[in-house]
Amino acid sequence: MTTETFEFQVEARQLLQLMIHSVYSNKDVFLRELVSNASDALDKLRLEKLRDDSLDADVSDLHIRIDVDKEARTLTVRDNGIGMSYDEVGQLIGTIANSGTATFLQELKEAKDAAGAEGLIGQFGVGFYSGFMAADEVTLVSRRAGESQGTRWTSRGEATYTLEKVDDAPQGTSVTLHLKPADPENQLHDYTSPWQIKEIVKRYSDFITWPIRMVPEAGDGDSAPEPETLNSMKALWARSRDEVSDDEYHELYKHISHDWREPLETIRLQAEGTFEYQALLFVPAHAPHDLFTRDFKRGIQLYVKRVFIMDDCEALLPPYLRFVKGVVDAADLSLNVSREILQQDRHIRMMQRRLTKKVLATVKEFMTKDADRYATFWREFGTVLKEGLVTDSENRDAILAVSSFATTHAEDEPTTLARYVERMKDGQDDIYYLTGDSRQSIENSPHMEAFRDKGIEVLLLTDAVDEVWVDAVGEYEGKRLRSVAKGEIDLDAQGDEKADEEREKQAEDYAGLLGWMREQLGEDIKEVRLSARLTVSPACVVSDAHDLTPALENMYRAMGQEVPRAQRILELNPGHPLVKGLNQAYNEREDRSGLVESAELLHTLAVLAEGGQPKDPARFVKLVADRLERTL
Repeated sequence: MTTETFEFQVEARQLLQLMIHSVYSNKDVFLRELVSNASDALDKLRLEKLRDDSLDADVSDLHIRIDVDKEARTLTVRDNGIGMSYDEVGQLIGTIANSGTATFLQELKEAKDAAGAEGLIGQFGVGFYSGFMAADEVTLVSRRAGESQGTRWTSRGEATYTLEKVDDAPQGTSVTLHLKPADPENQLHDYTSPWQIKEIVKRYSDFITWPIRMVPEAGDGDSAPEPETLNSMKALWARSRDEVSDDEYHELYKHISHDWREPLETIRLQAEGTFEYQALLFVPAHAPHDLFTRDFKRGIQLYVKRVFIMDDCEALLPPYLRFVKGVVDAADLSLNVSREILQQDRHIRMMQRRLTKKVLATVKEFMTKDADRYATFWREFGTVLKEGLVTDSENRDAILAVSSFATTHAEDEPTTLARYVERMKDGQDDIYYLTGDSRQSIENSPHMEAFRDKGIEVLLLTDAVDEVWVDAVGEYEGKRLRSVAKGEIDLDAQGDEKADEEREKQAEDYAGLLGWMREQLGEDIKEVRLSARLTVSPACVVSDAHDLTPALENMYRAMGQEVPRAQRILELNPGHPLVKGLNQAYNEREDRSGLVESAELLHTLAVLAEGGQPKDPARFVKLVADRLERTL
């Protein structure tokens, strides 16, 4: 057969060199990754055969086999699973293009310790290449189930690899490592040693549901011994809690999630009665790098009576809990259930409701009993959990109960809505909030001035989802959620005759200026009025009570939804010297054409103060430059 030689990508070469000259302290992880890949291949074949009974594939004895040859110093991990075609080997093994290599290398540089660096191997799906930590050369032979011809891939991890079609390949995949010499000082063990292989399999892969077999060494004069199974194959979720160690749970989590850290929490659930199922869920300790990308794989592994049915079953948890990993094993579902059927299955909906409530109850327990774990959870997953406030009305109260928000009450301590309500001032009827890009930009906003002056607490909301959920929720315990940048705000005590008289006088004094500015600014604004929320700044722009905010408008447009641009309201601070001077000039001059530019500048400054952009940046710069020139 013809052998073709290909060059690795630049990033792939970097990755392979990193593996070959690895500084990882624990090189044993390569075997964990190869066994995990083999297990996935067996799961996929079992599933494919369930869906297509005509598939020409032997599924009578699915297993993983490890062979060692001490004389040749080779270690082979083989499976009789789904296998790969010639094109798939070239695409999945030859290029590393689908492994997020650039991100992997970047995170590798940022990894704070060796253990963290090791774990990234699995997290980014580059587990196959970890074989180069222990081998000078790697040979892969694979034949896809149902096809007659196989493929051989070979590389020394340098600049090139070869691909060759072969006729005698068995179904499945075998990976043969031509091992480097043992080097105990660099934690490179002798991987031709049976006890070493057994120890690694027991530590990392005991729970794998397929048998992992190895032929033991033959004694003098003995006939060839039978292969022995190295793993217990016991489903951890089916064993009682006192039979399973935390380490075993953690290894299962790492196998499922490709995460290298231990989970923040392990959640067990067993439902009995008319519909029985067992669940073992894990809350990660940190958010995956692609949590908010479209291609993020979410969902739980679904089994039926210990038979693997589906990876990433999205129907078992709502999207806002997509970071939760784990296994659900149901007793009464069909073995050939599809994703489409799952969406409609009432048993699945029952499980989703129960699992969702269990996860939220666990977060509530963090909040009440373990402040550090809650702080970690909220830092990593608070943003995605808040999506549920928009999409899951059934559990909205439970989500609100475990949500916390930055606040002007304390710089480093977030608050719950319940604690905010407890601290509300006498006569305060609303829960005030302001959205923005950062805490600093919100605190410096002109909209905050009167609230800061009167010591009224404001929630500081900086996540994109905050723009949406506050409208969806609307109120909490009868208290309206109210933006300090929307509608009219008057924090002065009602019934204060002196204050009322002063407002009436200001309204009369400024009536002419307000109407004139409304005409001059035209379609840029809806209204010009005096402000009760400003104490320092000359002006600000606000949205009407029921209008979309500019940030929300931009969010909808980014999602491809065209929404009309809402006109804003310009509010003036009657106590500011600039506004007083403008009003005086308006009242004294008959020719007010020279004030038009001042009105335009005042409006643009208000837009800039809230983080907006001038309608015509070049004109704004020219106006400012002209004004500066006149002062010299």
